[in-house]
Amino acid sequence: MDLSDKDLELITEQITDNYKENDLYCMSCGSMPNRSSITHIIMGLRQLMFPGYFEEEYLTTDASRTYFVGRELMVLSEGLHKQVFAAFSQQDNASSDPAIYENKTDEVCQKFFSSFGDVQKLILMDIQAAFDGDPAAKTKEEIIYCYPGLLAIFIYRFAHELYKLKVPFIPRIMTEYAHGHTGIDINPGATIGHHFFIDHGTGVVIGETTEIGDYVKVYQGVTLGALSTRSGQLLRDVKRHPTIEDNVTIYSNASILGGNTVIGEGSVIGGNAFITKSVPKWTRLTANNSISMEPIKRKPDDVFD
Repeated sequence: MDLSDKDLELITEQITDNYKENDLYCMSCGSMPNRSSITHIIMGLRQLMFPGYFEEEYLTTDASRTYFVGRELMVLSEGLHKQVFAAFSQQDNASSDPAIYENKTDEVCQKFFSSFGDVQKLILMDIQAAFDGDPAAKTKEEIIYCYPGLLAIFIYRFAHELYKLKVPFIPRIMTEYAHGHTGIDINPGATIGHHFFIDHGTGVVIGETTEIGDYVKVYQGVTLGALSTRSGQLLRDVKRHPTIEDNVTIYSNASILGGNTVIGEGSVIGGNAFITKSVPKWTRLTANNSISMEPIKRKPDDVFD
């Protein structure tokens, strides 16, 4: 069916009126950050952190490694600078002098790239946690190549640095890329300690104000979420997701909800548990129709039975 000129005129008028009435649309403030370019940045970060794994370039000498790192940093810096500039411009509807965005972008990129050494150390700890925590893992190389949990954590680590620097759009674009490719949804605002391991991973959700300690392990389907979001934007900047202390293991499909909910150090949360209240340290909690809690008399890393 072909639309008549009258139909086209009416539909066009309706759509453009919506543009004018809805402040979500800004037709003159420049382009949004480009998703494809951000995906390339993610791929570049993987190549930089794991040389020889995700490209066909093998670095056999110190000189070749140094050249490789320098070259990759230059490429990443140019690409990220453009996207961060676009993000700041879009956020402010290009209402300020472009020089302001340029200076702001320069500062953010410098701080972001300066964090790379520390972020890489965290990622290497995450790899070690996966290797130590999964007897099915034959090598660390297998984890780097194949594990969706590591990919999601890897992307989160870098997105979190940009989130801390208050870069709009880009951190969430990055973690949503991970979400789409792994089924693991980690908000870039979450705070996650070292040696973090997500086993299997599909369906894991970690909310923005979640705080996770060190040596935490979670399985597929775990939700670290909010009790209720009916108040909408009134809850912005309010802690609404749980705190998970060090050495906690959370088994599949457990839901832990609420900003005041704290899972104490060393606790083990059984599969399908639904938790809205704090759990003491070194507690084993199960969900078999009813919830029961008992002190742990063995190491939390033991198999849950």
